[in-house]
Amino acid sequence: MTTLITNIKELLQVRETSVTKVSGAEMAILPTLKNAYLILKDDLIQDYGLMENLPETNADLTIDATGRVILPTWCDSHTHIVYAGNREQEFVDRINGFSYEEIANRGGGILNSAKKLNETTEEEIYEQSKLRLEEVMHLGTGAVEIKSGYGLTIEGELKMLRVIQKLAQNYPIAIKATFLGAHAFPLHYKENKAGYIDEIITKMLPEIAQNKLADYIDAFCETGYFSVEETEKIMEAGIQFGLKPKIHVNQFNSIGGIQAGIKYNALSVDHLEIMNPEDIEALKNTETMPVALPSCSYFLSIPYTPAREMIKAGLPIALATDFNPGSTPSGNMNFVVATACIKMKMTPEEAINAATINGAYAMGISETHGSITRGKKANLILTKPVSSYYQIPYAFGSNLIESVFLEGKILKQ
Repeated sequence: MTTLITNIKELLQVRETSVTKVSGAEMAILPTLKNAYLILKDDLIQDYGLMENLPETNADLTIDATGRVILPTWCDSHTHIVYAGNREQEFVDRINGFSYEEIANRGGGILNSAKKLNETTEEEIYEQSKLRLEEVMHLGTGAVEIKSGYGLTIEGELKMLRVIQKLAQNYPIAIKATFLGAHAFPLHYKENKAGYIDEIITKMLPEIAQNKLADYIDAFCETGYFSVEETEKIMEAGIQFGLKPKIHVNQFNSIGGIQAGIKYNALSVDHLEIMNPEDIEALKNTETMPVALPSCSYFLSIPYTPAREMIKAGLPIALATDFNPGSTPSGNMNFVVATACIKMKMTPEEAINAATINGAYAMGISETHGSITRGKKANLILTKPVSSYYQIPYAFGSNLIESVFLEGKILKQ
């Protein structure tokens, strides 16, 4: 199947030679072609160029993209899409003045989701989760990382990871699975934290590794959750079982989690709402991707990741949704990109780079996703007619997507 798209107003994120990520001042550079064509062959990008150089093409499908922009689909490197039920009541509790920590201390938060998940069948969790996955695909996401972490029992965590695996098998979207057993301490382990960590390491990890259910290991390194020492122990064990670390750090406090992640060569450190100069300095010249989650800051009314300081220091940044029932019940990457521009003062070029090529890096899929490069997956967003790509973050409440292509095929509405 050959698809030819002609008269593209602007083709974004064109990389002749694929790069793995962009950092610092490079983030402001978004390579584009105006009045372009794009040729897709089966599930891959075959060719692109200026309309004046369009070769003879025997296409099965030709699409006229006059007035429209094409860019790679979003790469959402941090989500918790697989869960049961919702936490609407906690949303109201927060409006009434309770903090995230207070809600957690009353049995809400992650433990609330864990209770619901363990009471729900695997089939029902799959049915609920696939609706969320389909929604984000239609919103332009072409690759997604999904974490476990709402089981907090061997059965619950395995159940979540099996659902993630089934979603990956049934949908034309790249899915990476992350084991987040260290999301919170279950109630019955509240006074025996070492006992729960031992269960993660000696019981959960061997089962997960044996069944090849995860790519990454994660921990919520935060005051009241997992200490730096506990997080290091979990990362170390995950590495021994072939899982690379990606960790939650600096959401509410800076306690040394970033430095721990770097020490264990974490692929990414995520959240980063609270950053001190030492944290920024530590990330320089490392292979670890800082990931910001602006819609979480929006929903919880907490600080935003200090993107300008980080980019000025020469760091890369990726953007992701943190889609989850408690602190970010939205998987809309278009809103994330807009919020990064509006609240974090990232330029549209920086935000698009962060949500495509750097997002791909933060999931370990830079070779196949994140840019318009020959041989990469034909995963594309075709916008509605727009004045320029600046309209994507500017018109933050509008859906400007006309079509989404995943693996070379138009996603049916």
